Amino acid sequence: MTPTNKVLLTVSGDIPPNLLAEIAAGDRPRTDYVEMSQGFGADLIDYAKAGESTGLMGKIIKAIGGNNALLAWACFRQRKNYETIFTDGEQIGLPYALFMRLFGWMGNHNPAHLMITHLISTRSKMMLTGLFKLHRFIDLFLVYSTKQQEIICDSWNLPKDRAPFTPFMVDQNFFSAAEAEKQADIPGITDIDKPYICSVGLEFRDYPTLMEAVEGLDIHIFIAAGSPWSKREDQTKNADIPANVTVKRFTQKELRKLYHKSQFVVMPLLENDFQAGVTAMLEGMALEKPIVCSQTRGQIDIIEHGQNGLYAKPGDPAELRKAILQLFHDSEATIKMGKNARHTIDDFMNLDLYVKRLKEFIEATKPN
Repeated sequence: MTPTNKVLLTVSGDIPPNLLAEIAAGDRPRTDYVEMSQGFGADLIDYAKAGESTGLMGKIIKAIGGNNALLAWACFRQRKNYETIFTDGEQIGLPYALFMRLFGWMGNHNPAHLMITHLISTRSKMMLTGLFKLHRFIDLFLVYSTKQQEIICDSWNLPKDRAPFTPFMVDQNFFSAAEAEKQADIPGITDIDKPYICSVGLEFRDYPTLMEAVEGLDIHIFIAAGSPWSKREDQTKNADIPANVTVKRFTQKELRKLYHKSQFVVMPLLENDFQAGVTAMLEGMALEKPIVCSQTRGQIDIIEHGQNGLYAKPGDPAELRKAILQLFHDSEATIKMGKNARHTIDDFMNLDLYVKRLKEFIEATKPN
């Protein structure tokens, strides 16, 4: 059967019904999946659509494997209609590859499969992929970290072009100094009477090390310990919070103002082998803020030490404190690195370039 559409793109969640209106009103940044849908003509499928299209079998699969398995099954069921299945993470891509491994012989059309790969190096994912040789059913592993690229290529003897490094992105229009300047003052953010810095996010964050590093400094620190994606425990809960630290949740618009008013952004990370912290880092960089970041095995592809930020050794409060003070007391270097950080976004890591790159990957892997 000849496919009738080009790309089926998964969304690991439920697309908010008022999403486009909120984007148009400037209340939230553009989403990658909407821009991808528009950029290369993809049909979107989220949890809700997957449930509507898979009947009783879908309900059984959801009961066993959850929404991600359901979404993967829906893609498998609909694959004959598409040239490319584009999964937005290994939580969807690996189950889809497993369905192809077990049942793909039942059809005569196997679309290309491109999979965004955030963190495949966990024990369970590596075992599943190796046991069923799922890499044979993934045409491209699109990785955000060169460390993940190395792990994939070494584990299954794949060339690097099967796991191309694809820089992550930020909506450079929403997260901009010009937009932040237009924004009204926010009590508790814009009325602080001393310079401050911020740290944002939850995934693999090492807030205890940060709080130890800044305790007693004449600097105020905002910690926005929240994430819509991470299931990690908030390390600030029940912690002894220093007097110069405020822990608070913010909306995306409030975060934009927080980044803008901060001197720079600190990204304290636990040791890991993927791009933990990438979203908040790029948001801050888009607001012309340098990043002080823990140099983990995975977080090595964004910061150029001394150019758009500084690295510090993971888990070392003394070294993190030194890097914070270095930037804090050198306003000229902070401003220069902040400008360079925005150049990084404009040249490599913005949403429009991201969609363009992914479209090129899709065109290169279309079935003949």
